[in-house]
Amino acid sequence: MKSVIITGSTRGIGLGLAENFLKRDCRVIVSSRKQQDVDNTVATLARQYGEDKVSGITCDITKIEDLEALWQHGISCYDSVDIWINNAGMSIKRCPLEEQSANDLMTIVNTNLTGLILASKVALAGMKRQGHGQIWNMEGFGSNGAVQPGMAAYGATKRAVNYLIKSLQKEVKGTQVQVNTLSPGIVVTDLLIGDYDTSSPEWKKAKKIFNILGDKVETVTPWLVDGILNASKSGSKVIWLTGGKAFSRFLTAGFNKRDLFTDIEGA
Repeated sequence: MKSVIITGSTRGIGLGLAENFLKRDCRVIVSSRKQQDVDNTVATLARQYGEDKVSGITCDITKIEDLEALWQHGISCYDSVDIWINNAGMSIKRCPLEEQSANDLMTIVNTNLTGLILASKVALAGMKRQGHGQIWNMEGFGSNGAVQPGMAAYGATKRAVNYLIKSLQKEVKGTQVQVNTLSPGIVVTDLLIGDYDTSSPEWKKAKKIFNILGDKVETVTPWLVDGILNASKSGSKVIWLTGGKAFSRFLTAGFNKRDLFTDIEGA
């Protein structure tokens, strides 16, 4: 029975991952910056999967003391942490860099990059002490070198994820600790659409692409979890939106009309 820590797991992809690990008889620690969100999520999941299977703690990934407390919580609850998923992240308003506030820019770098590095530091140290474990870092737009206007800061933080992964894979060589890559593709969450003005021409253009290439949390996360649980070596990659899948989606887009945003835009 695997024990799993997921940062940023009270909504979106993180919550979807938590639910699917629990469905597969794993034990899960959820986390978020807000105590109320953690309490509500734990209560909901515990009712469905059992109080012995799920626990939670607040964690701001930009604070090393919070991350160390998150690790210790996992050890206290389940004796070891088999899987640590660095899911927590954020986006900011999509616009030219000079129009983005300095505070927003510092916050996104501190969360998406500094927080990722600090979380990896804590997980690596803990897993080396216990003698095993998997760390999964989450790709996003920009990880593969793709570039779009208005995404400079976000894309730069995600591009750095790949460098960090490759570096850490060298650091864990010869140990039973693995560093792996999780790539969910385009998933309909608050993070995806939160930086768009949904009444703008830019949103209408982006929505067309998202409806071709995107998917919902409940579609993607079961597949991701199965991939994680089947991985057995450092350097493993679980990629939902492969190049072949994207090509096929564009080929069939004229025959397969999809609208992934009905519920969100109608809310």
